[in-house]
Amino acid sequence: MSRRRNLIVGWTAAVLTIALFANLGLWQSRRAVEKQAMLDAAAQVMAKRTLQPLSIAADPAHARDYDWAIGRGRFDERDALLLDNQQRNGRAGVRAYRIFVPEQGAPLLVDLGWLLLPGDRHLPQIPKPEGDIELRGLLTTPPSTGLALGPALARQGEAWLMPRVDLAAIARETGMSVPLAPRVLRLDPALRIGYERDLELLPNTLPPEQHRGYAVQWFALALAVFATALILTFRKRRRP
Repeated sequence: MSRRRNLIVGWTAAVLTIALFANLGLWQSRRAVEKQAMLDAAAQVMAKRTLQPLSIAADPAHARDYDWAIGRGRFDERDALLLDNQQRNGRAGVRAYRIFVPEQGAPLLVDLGWLLLPGDRHLPQIPKPEGDIELRGLLTTPPSTGLALGPALARQGEAWLMPRVDLAAIARETGMSVPLAPRVLRLDPALRIGYERDLELLPNTLPPEQHRGYAVQWFALALAVFATALILTFRKRRRP
């Protein structure tokens, strides 16, 4: 194979590899910007804590926003929903949710907090708070679903176990006649109901700084491929 043909093949492979690494770096950079914007928006809402009615959770125009909300209602009779594979302080557990029906507005999912999952993976009991109750907290989008593989929830004794939060699947599988609001209520940790919790928005996913670190790594790999291609192109050929 001639040197010219070797160069064409080599540079074609190098350019494709550089393009792949650069695009991965750009994707990580965009995710860092998106998550930082999300954290900044939520921090601003929590700093002001201007109370909004809980009914705003059902407004599709605010489906991607954050609001500090309050409202009265009752928890639905349906069983608890447990989000699997949730880490807290290095321990594996589940995040407990229940459906709440406010006096005004659509029913919505309420995050009651985190519980430790024992080694035998026996699911904890999540008793339903009884009677009329006033809730307040942060309205957010549901946790990121990631890759949607397999069913969104499965019956496990007296609860539903979920690998991800899929609001449409929850409403369908639990037999609801109306859809759930597009936002989830993260309860104020000061409320004396529920379990271990905080208002950390990225408890089980990468923070912006890690996305930035990965972006730098991908860009560095792209640069390394380019430098290697240049070296191989301009190095002197050995005489036979």
